[in-house]
Amino acid sequence: MTTTEAVADRILRPTFNSGNAPPALLFGTGLTLLGVMRVLGRAGIPFYVVGKHDGFYTHSRWYRCLPGTASALPNNLASVLERLSVSSAVLMPCSDDWALAVANLPSSLRNRFPVTTPAPETVQTMVDKWRFAQFLAWRSIPHPETELLESRQAAENLPARNWHGKLLKPISSVEFTRKHNLKGFLVNSREEGLARARQIDFPVLLQEYIPGPPTASFFLDGFVDHEGHRLACFARQRLRMCPEKLGNSTALLSVPLAKVHGAVEIIERIIASLAYKGIFSAEFKCDERDHTYKIIELNARPWWYVEFAARCGVDVCSLAYRDALGLSSAAVDRYQVGRRCVFLPVDFHAYRTLRPTQKLSLWSWARSWLGAQDALFELSDPRPFFAFVSNLVRRRKRANKHCVPALSSAHGTRA
Repeated sequence: MTTTEAVADRILRPTFNSGNAPPALLFGTGLTLLGVMRVLGRAGIPFYVVGKHDGFYTHSRWYRCLPGTASALPNNLASVLERLSVSSAVLMPCSDDWALAVANLPSSLRNRFPVTTPAPETVQTMVDKWRFAQFLAWRSIPHPETELLESRQAAENLPARNWHGKLLKPISSVEFTRKHNLKGFLVNSREEGLARARQIDFPVLLQEYIPGPPTASFFLDGFVDHEGHRLACFARQRLRMCPEKLGNSTALLSVPLAKVHGAVEIIERIIASLAYKGIFSAEFKCDERDHTYKIIELNARPWWYVEFAARCGVDVCSLAYRDALGLSSAAVDRYQVGRRCVFLPVDFHAYRTLRPTQKLSLWSWARSWLGAQDALFELSDPRPFFAFVSNLVRRRKRANKHCVPALSSAHGTRA
């Protein structure tokens, strides 16, 4: 055993041998990881963050890194876990690549490191956007029309009519985001599409862009236990996003499930079809052309605003932890509606984008976040906010851009 592994062993061993509950091991970065840390910390659930980290979230009062795991990556997770001389720990991935790694762990590690997660092929379907589109088409579930472009030549062969009002997006968001810091590219002509195609690697997806304002987007977040029972479902409506047409949420509102009944029916169909288990976060857009909810994507992990859901009464992190240990939990049948959440540093850029077009005045913007929860700033845990803003200012000076990239690795994974 190395020195760092011995330190890790001393940290964890009292937790396991003193009769206390085993800790959760967290994998990921950014706002999602910070939210999970805060939720578990306030719930009194012990946890440690695995890997080497230097992001703004490391300034949190809740941050606890597990020594001896600095080399941990999704592709070597099994070997890292095997070296830990502990009896048990609950695993909680907070990004797509870690969700895949956890789902694909060998069965020999499952007893030591329990987790409630979908089957590996289900997680792969969630991460691979083409497979997800094929699944939705097979099940006749409303979704944006999607086609696969396997090569640049395939893109050049498409007729002009196929390019209008479309989105060029990756099959795997993880790699695309690391390279471009964007979700994808909106295109409205063949010329624009081919110009964008020269900037990206193939294969890619050409997907219909569902028209409508940010407020037409809704999210359903929740948890399904190991027996297939949906214990929680939380609905939120997007109020603003940055960039305006293809970005992440910067302001949100909790809404009743009854308001998005059509989306709830879709989630229930997907859960039944895939025998889904674990945390989920699904994005929908209500298509103004036919008033149908269409699912955009589904993630098998926590999301940016997981802490907001917990503050409204839907704590999926604690539900997932308890279920992994075989402990029962009551279903969450109500939560606070009408509560708002903003990601203030990024929402400011959303306001700056909307102000020139007179879509949002300074007074309307300020009024929208008065009384709202900030996704980053907390009086009891303020340091991540100041670290984030400091880093954002430095990046702004270097990049000299008008708006924050939709999925910057400095921020997290998804909204």
